[in-house]
Amino acid sequence: MSRPVTLFTGQWADLSLETLAKKASDWGYDGLELACWGDHFNVTKALEEDGYCQERKELLSKYDLKVWAISNHLVGQAVCDLIDERHKEILPEHVWKDGDPEGVRQRAAEEMKNTARAAKKLGVDVVNGFTGSSIWSKLYSFPPNTPDMVEKGFQDFSERWNPILDVFDDAGIRFGLEIHPTEIAFDISTAERAIDALGGRKTFGFNYDPSHLGYQGVDYIKFIRTFSDRIYHVHMKDVWWSDKPTKAGTFGGHLDFGHPDRNWDFVSVGRGNIDFDRIIRALNEIKYSGPLSVEWEDSGMDREYGAGESCEYVKNIDFPPSESAFDSAFSEKD
Repeated sequence: MSRPVTLFTGQWADLSLETLAKKASDWGYDGLELACWGDHFNVTKALEEDGYCQERKELLSKYDLKVWAISNHLVGQAVCDLIDERHKEILPEHVWKDGDPEGVRQRAAEEMKNTARAAKKLGVDVVNGFTGSSIWSKLYSFPPNTPDMVEKGFQDFSERWNPILDVFDDAGIRFGLEIHPTEIAFDISTAERAIDALGGRKTFGFNYDPSHLGYQGVDYIKFIRTFSDRIYHVHMKDVWWSDKPTKAGTFGGHLDFGHPDRNWDFVSVGRGNIDFDRIIRALNEIKYSGPLSVEWEDSGMDREYGAGESCEYVKNIDFPPSESAFDSAFSEKD
């Protein structure tokens, strides 16, 4: 098994796609996971301009790169969220418009439907992203949440995302939710509940990212085994967390990433607490053969150094599964 190693372009949207493609090729990547912001992949252009998708692929091919997935986290976030001024900073103007919350949510839903259609034109079969959540603010139950309040949040998710996933079905595209705080699903328990809310439909799965699970205390290896048939894409992203009490705990103390008082922080792949050897073994168990996509974030490291280092690290730790028991040779006869 030789899994392609790709780079998620979301953290590199300040660079043109061509500039980033050349760098990624030099660093040794096999492809890019294109973000639907910056100039990397434009959903509207993909649907309205003849040749746009082919031009994107030809640009990547120029640098010996391919694309297996696109990602639209920013727009997906607005589908279920309680909209406020923060969303204006991350959404396309045609989705934000006048900022009326329900209007934003409706336009975000239409944009996610179009993302599935654009993915089909590009020739990929996975769209990664976020869902948003109307109940994230109810994470800590005080004043006490009633069970009905939480249930209404999952019902809202179902009502807003099932029509979107109908379009994904029609296009033959799968959606990979990146399990993440602020989403409808942020651990194993809520992921199971999200699947149930959607009636178990297979179009909905996960963009597996261990970095958002580890510092929460979630078993990130069990996640792979629990959702073995729904791991549609994989992010290779690392996180460090302290095994001792710190000034700011798991909730972060309203401190920016990189602050020394934090209890946890994202770091370059291979430099944190995530056990990637166990991840590769679990991915081999479930026969995952898709991309290993580096999502690079590290406030304390030069990003170009980190991107190159991460590519080399991921290629070195990936390995195929065994085709036989290690001691089978002792029982073999001529």
